[in-house]
Amino acid sequence: MPGQSGDGRRRVVIERVSPEIDCGRFPIKRVVGEKVIVEADAFADGHERVACQILYRQGNEEVCFSPMEPLDNDRWRGEFRVTTIGKYQYTVEGWIDCFQSWWDAFEKKIAAGQDVHVDLIAGVKLVESAATRATAEDAALLRQWAQRLRQSKTDASATLIGPDRELLSLMRRYHDRDLASLYEKQLAVTVDRKKASFSTWYEVFPRSCSPEPGRHGTLEDCETWLPYLASMGFDVVYLPPIHPIGRAFRRGKNNSAVVQPDDVGSPWAVGSNEGGHKAVHRELGSLEDFRRFLSKASQHGIEVALDIAYQCSPDHPYVIEHPEWFRTRPDGTIQYAENPPKKYQDIYPLNFESAHWQALWEELKSVFEFWIDQGVRIFRVDNPHTKPFPFWEWIIGKIKEKNPDALFLSEAFTRPPVMFQLAKAGFSQSYTYFAWRNTKQEITDYFTQLTQAEVREYLRPNLWPSTPDILPESLQVGGKAAFMVRFILAATLGANYGIYGPAFELCENVPLQPGSEEYLHSEKYELKHRDLHAAGSLKDLISRVNRIRKENPALQSNGNLRFHETDNPSMICYSKATDDFANVIFVVVNLDCVHTQSGWVRLDPASLGLDATHAFQVHDLLADGRYLWQGSQNYVELVPESLPAHILRVRRWVRTERDFDYYF
Repeated sequence: MPGQSGDGRRRVVIERVSPEIDCGRFPIKRVVGEKVIVEADAFADGHERVACQILYRQGNEEVCFSPMEPLDNDRWRGEFRVTTIGKYQYTVEGWIDCFQSWWDAFEKKIAAGQDVHVDLIAGVKLVESAATRATAEDAALLRQWAQRLRQSKTDASATLIGPDRELLSLMRRYHDRDLASLYEKQLAVTVDRKKASFSTWYEVFPRSCSPEPGRHGTLEDCETWLPYLASMGFDVVYLPPIHPIGRAFRRGKNNSAVVQPDDVGSPWAVGSNEGGHKAVHRELGSLEDFRRFLSKASQHGIEVALDIAYQCSPDHPYVIEHPEWFRTRPDGTIQYAENPPKKYQDIYPLNFESAHWQALWEELKSVFEFWIDQGVRIFRVDNPHTKPFPFWEWIIGKIKEKNPDALFLSEAFTRPPVMFQLAKAGFSQSYTYFAWRNTKQEITDYFTQLTQAEVREYLRPNLWPSTPDILPESLQVGGKAAFMVRFILAATLGANYGIYGPAFELCENVPLQPGSEEYLHSEKYELKHRDLHAAGSLKDLISRVNRIRKENPALQSNGNLRFHETDNPSMICYSKATDDFANVIFVVVNLDCVHTQSGWVRLDPASLGLDATHAFQVHDLLADGRYLWQGSQNYVELVPESLPAHILRVRRWVRTERDFDYYF
């Protein structure tokens, strides 16, 4: 983009540009087709008018321009739309609008009955100057306008006509920007494909997909689950690490240090004499089997997300070939993972402070590149908060240079600044604290922050009610109703969500011990065999909600989330709407998983494009009921054991020329 010199004649000051993350250090995030709304303060000395515009471009393409309109107190706003995956740059430019300033003074003098002949000469010069900057057709129009103004000198009545919209439009198109001020920073946008902002994830352990109890499942077995996942509407299947699992210090069932011969170990203890991060566990199949699994998933409209866990078992080839990549203890042994008093001897963390860090970084980058070569484009990254931020910024940047369609999910349940920094460093999506936000106030406060504060510009939430590591207390004590409530909240509060299946749809909720968030008989340490069609499964509800998400664009964004008052603290109400209000969705949820709750929902109809004086129909997309609502207050009653929520689509009343009434 063009720069600017230190010319002291540049009078416009540009400040407080937004969005701008950490003084422009990090890019904001968008997906293809979304708008970037830019605001800035722009002002100058004196009383002359100021004009502003956004300058933006994709990569090294030609610079484009988008006008900005004034708000209050020298604040300006404009927007542009991103249409291509990759990097965009944008900044703000401002200048003295000489023609508009001239016209303002000209109008006042005419209204005061003053002589404007000299002013017309000044106006003619401005128009003629613009003609020299215009295209041939517009230049001819501008010269015609200059002639009209020149003739007005001798025709007093013509001075009362003045410039019309055509001339004003032409002059705005060909501003004199020789003395324009350019904001000192070029800001950036990372543009991803649509799935970065709207996706539906299902986590499955392939080794538990065997149709025979007790037999280790394979990738081929997992293929047979794909129609089941597709029928429920999932478009991402997430596989925990599929690599060989170490035998040294292998953990037994329930994370026991006592290991039986048939214990399969944790997939996150990556590596054995069979290979490391670029190998497939022998009992799951071959690399060719994995590629076939990718192909079969694609045929069902499902992408495969692969877990990348940058840690090693004691048996990993890296331990033998590159001991310099690990920390050593005073006794010469390699340091295993610890969270005192807990010890994880089956995991060796990598040492990112090693003197050989550059070779380590390159090798870890090659892991991503290897799986990208197999066809993977989505990665769930395990514990990224235990690796340096500069590493993630470097490796994600390098990968996306060649593969801009690659997506990265950050699995970091840690302190907010750390989670935010990982998102800034380049992660496409982030796990959140959703699993621990249960009350109306907690949910409202947390999601208002995620969707209305600055964090919305760079962190995309991916909501999970539970994971193999996290069985929240709410699911342990709330029964099936709790699973329904947490699922509906995840699927409608967030545009990206996932479930750990089939444990979730089958409502598995027995903890390792009271007060623990670990599962009893955790799938992380043993094979599971489940009946996917067991009575009480939530698969039908999940299918219905996923269909609702796909059919209603309002549910495919996060920034449009708005909370509405209820007079019952056990009920929460929120809405999502498209920009044009063609699709408006209300969600009302009973947060009490035991008792029926009822109350009044208070809306702001105008903010959702509704006329408070006219009735409107809401269609419950879950139970297929229809209700007539009117005004700002409406009554709701929800029974937890049946359906503890409404997902309501607004259908407006329309009268046709033939007086035929219908809703759309």
